[in-house]
Amino acid sequence: MTRPNVVDLASRLISHASITPATGSVFDEMEAMLRPLGFTVTRFLAGDELSDREQGGPVENLFAIRKGAAASRHLAFAGHLDVVPPGEGWQTDPFVPEVQGDLLYGRGAVDMKGSIAAFVSALHDLPEDLGTISLIITGDEEGPARFGTVALMDYMAQHAIAPDICVVGEPTSVNRLGDMMKIGRRGSVNMWITVNGTQGHVAYPHNADNPITKLGKILSAIDGLKLDEGTDWFQPSNIEFTEINAQNPAHNVIPAKAEARLSIRFNDQHSGASLSDMIRDIVEHHGGELHPIISGEPFLTPPGELSELLVKAISDVTGVEPELSTTGGTSDARFLSKIVPVVEFGLCNATMHKLDEAVATDDLEQLAKIYALVVQRALCEPADTRSLNIQTAQSPTKGETS
Repeated sequence: MTRPNVVDLASRLISHASITPATGSVFDEMEAMLRPLGFTVTRFLAGDELSDREQGGPVENLFAIRKGAAASRHLAFAGHLDVVPPGEGWQTDPFVPEVQGDLLYGRGAVDMKGSIAAFVSALHDLPEDLGTISLIITGDEEGPARFGTVALMDYMAQHAIAPDICVVGEPTSVNRLGDMMKIGRRGSVNMWITVNGTQGHVAYPHNADNPITKLGKILSAIDGLKLDEGTDWFQPSNIEFTEINAQNPAHNVIPAKAEARLSIRFNDQHSGASLSDMIRDIVEHHGGELHPIISGEPFLTPPGELSELLVKAISDVTGVEPELSTTGGTSDARFLSKIVPVVEFGLCNATMHKLDEAVATDDLEQLAKIYALVVQRALCEPADTRSLNIQTAQSPTKGETS
């Protein structure tokens, strides 16, 4: 089968306004791309439309699989078709993909419809009997992520589907395609602090109980914490205050309640629960209440076979040797890491979530070649790999310029 133009594939996906939580036509497009390649495609909705609207539902999910021989290895590719709202001020329509010069513009071009298109394009160069390949595609990554990849993992468990390795197509590159990949991520926990007091006139403080004073002591104590020095693979954990509010429009009134919110990004020396307990002790000591929500725990896929596969393929195609990193925010790899070794690699992330999001068309072509090499080398014996032909670029070695 002739390999379609990867820019055309990306454009087809971008043309659907799949703002999170995503359902419908963009999944029709995805299914139409995969069925001709021999994939069995399963789609389902998760999350209740009425009760869970604020929590991110309903969400559509897609699981596609093309099985190899019974003893063959299984490589999974994970990604999301939902996108963040485009915002006002685009030079073009964010959902009408447009190529200008060497750039493809559109919401999702980088994060991450471009990567999904590159993987689908790569499959056209690979024989159907190569091994087992699956795609884990959700419409709930940019939102709360309650009904997306987690629901897909439940589906896989119910059907005894267990990949051997997994690549997540998040945009991990920084300055040029291939300069960074993720082998782990820090955990994330958000915490809401509430301090109740007694409202009163500022001229009669003995008749009131000022919650702001207590909240100030709480925040000062938290600010004095030093969680750790970092580890070999993780930067130091950090606490950031993100909101303080007493909802008090009057200048002469002591408010009845004060609130604050903070976010902690933490490495593998901590857990969401241990940090929640640490902060709760401080908050309750000063008469406050704490409500934590853990978004994800830290994970690390130690350097080994999977990361080496990516490094070699990236180097062969681009001439760049990627940095192995755990920086950045969370991704759905935090869920998948519980069931399979997972590494993230994708496009340059400079314009993700920004106005006029765009991807270099050449990067899409190179990413498709990288993914094809990874699949080949993951699923074939060494001798078989030599018999497959994915043309790589004549690229400079690390340290040279092109």
